[in-house]
Amino acid sequence: MSKTFTGQVISDKMDKTVVVEIKHRKPHPQYKKVVEKRTKIYAHDEKGAKEGDVVEVVETRPLSKLKRFKVTKIK
Repeated sequence: MSKTFTGQVISDKMDKTVVVEIKHRKPHPQYKKVVEKRTKIYAHDEKGAKEGDVVEVVETRPLSKLKRFKVTKIK
C-alpha cells in the first residue's frame, strides 16, 4: 500500500523536483479546536507542474536525500 496525498505546489525552482505543501485539519487532543497543520514534501516531477498547481503525489522508494514521493497527476 502506497500513501497518496493531494497538495499544492509551492516551489518549482529545482530541476525535476517540486515542493508540495500538504494541509491536515484535525481537532486538538485536549481542547478540541480544529487545528490546521502543514507539511512540506519534495516530490519527483516528470509531468511539469508549476507553482500553484494542485497535484497528487504517491510514496515511492527514496530517490535522493529528501525526495520520497512522485507526482502522479496534476489536477
